[in-house]
Amino acid sequence: MFKSLLQEVVENTDGAVGGVLMGFDGITVETYSSDDAVNVETIGMEYSVVLTQVRQAAEMLEIGSAREVSVQAENLTTVIRLINDEYFVALSLRPTGNQGKARYQLRVRANDLLEALT
Repeated sequence: MFKSLLQEVVENTDGAVGGVLMGFDGITVETYSSDDAVNVETIGMEYSVVLTQVRQAAEMLEIGSAREVSVQAENLTTVIRLINDEYFVALSLRPTGNQGKARYQLRVRANDLLEALT
């Protein structure tokens, strides 16, 4: 179930190379990669630490819950959608990838992933 959803998101987003569904504890639920050179599991594990800090900052600032984070690096952009207090989904794209489509895909699929997790 999770792998097919991740595969669909990756394949329907121009420039996407992989996706991961992961807990904030860094434990992977599922991954899908169309490019073996990109280890989306490692990307998710590293960003899980950053996401925890972003969530804490949003709480301290009393601005509401964080929902989405995007990290644009020179060779890879990663769009992350927080699903609930325990899980997030991330999609990694090449620099020429369609970030808007990535954000849309993650937003509309987040509910499907949440339902499958519960």
